[in-house]
Amino acid sequence: MRFIHAADIHLDSPLRGLGSYEDMPVETLRGATRAAFTRLVDEAIAMDVDFMVIAGDVYDGDWRDHNTGLYFARQMGRLRAADIPVYLLHGNHDAESVMTRSLEMPDNVHVFSSRAPSTFTLERHKVALHGRSFPEAAVTDNIAAEYPPPVPGYFNIGVLHTALEGNARHANYAPCTLEQLQAGGYQYWALGHVHDFRVFPGAVPVVFPGNLQGRHIREQGEKGAVLVSCTDHHVESTDRLIVDVLRWQELRLDVSGHESRAEIMAAVGEALEETLRSFPDDKPCVLRLVLQGESPLYGQLQAERTQLRTDVVGKIAGLSDGRMWLEKLSLDIRPPRRAANEAIADDLAALLAETARDPAFQQAFLQSLQGLRDKASFELAREPVFQALREGKVDDLLQEAAAAVLDRLGREV
Repeated sequence: MRFIHAADIHLDSPLRGLGSYEDMPVETLRGATRAAFTRLVDEAIAMDVDFMVIAGDVYDGDWRDHNTGLYFARQMGRLRAADIPVYLLHGNHDAESVMTRSLEMPDNVHVFSSRAPSTFTLERHKVALHGRSFPEAAVTDNIAAEYPPPVPGYFNIGVLHTALEGNARHANYAPCTLEQLQAGGYQYWALGHVHDFRVFPGAVPVVFPGNLQGRHIREQGEKGAVLVSCTDHHVESTDRLIVDVLRWQELRLDVSGHESRAEIMAAVGEALEETLRSFPDDKPCVLRLVLQGESPLYGQLQAERTQLRTDVVGKIAGLSDGRMWLEKLSLDIRPPRRAANEAIADDLAALLAETARDPAFQQAFLQSLQGLRDKASFELAREPVFQALREGKVDDLLQEAAAAVLDRLGREV
């Protein structure tokens, strides 16, 4: 028996901010979630899997129109024609309270109830699937605690949309523990909500397949579903089924040591070529380039940020043959520490020189030392410093103090 476990499809997920860049392939990005799901259905049919499980967030919220639902219904119809049933639940993004539009799905689609955990059985393979859809977007109860006991003699699958022990990058919905799931008596847990692929250690596979398609720079790397192979009610393997159609990548390039803009652009070109070599030919890349490190060109690069981005886009166009686009150019550059210290020293020298000549400051300085002058012994009072204080001549004294402070910075007043 083989089945596909998918989650977090987020069909027609909106793109935020990308349309402001003329060189971005907005239509390609907008259609990526559909293209990835079509690939998943293609794979399911080609491999003749026994069923498919979708653990939440088929949609990305309410539809603008019925086209999103119609697309999904057509894909479910393709699976129906191939005699592949689908078991799905609603997560936080497609909870009943979120969706105001709906379409009747083909009869091979079985949706878990949102009122209480429910169970579907697949008699020809003796499989029992248990799950509960979200009635509303924010479900903060441990709904896994309400799941029914395993059906004896069946391969039991728990389908759950959960943060699982409060995954820090995702909202803490339907919280539960790994120990709780593994002790429940099921043979497999099909999870959704966390967009990274992860298989937890233990006798019972507890699996996040991740989302099908990365949608922004925080969702980097390979994306897809999981193909689960079973023998005699035992999981033999959980293999990734990569179906994404494009990938997001952050490239951080240290430009320290480069003395000219030309050197930096040459280094950018080399880094871009290396990144392209690491990508499959059929996987376009949406790139965020971060230039970092210390550079004497700090000010120039900041001032020429717009032109620098244009130059990088041009270099990408010449190297990638349409397989790479620049999402953003970020400058995480600072001036060299030596230059920064010299600038501080110059500012401090000017400030001290100006302050030492300020009559108001001189008067306040004299008043602050009144107590010291009054308490000085006869011998100490005869010292030149105290004589200058008594006479109100503090110019030379303040200049000497300023020089002492600046001596460590190698500056003179």
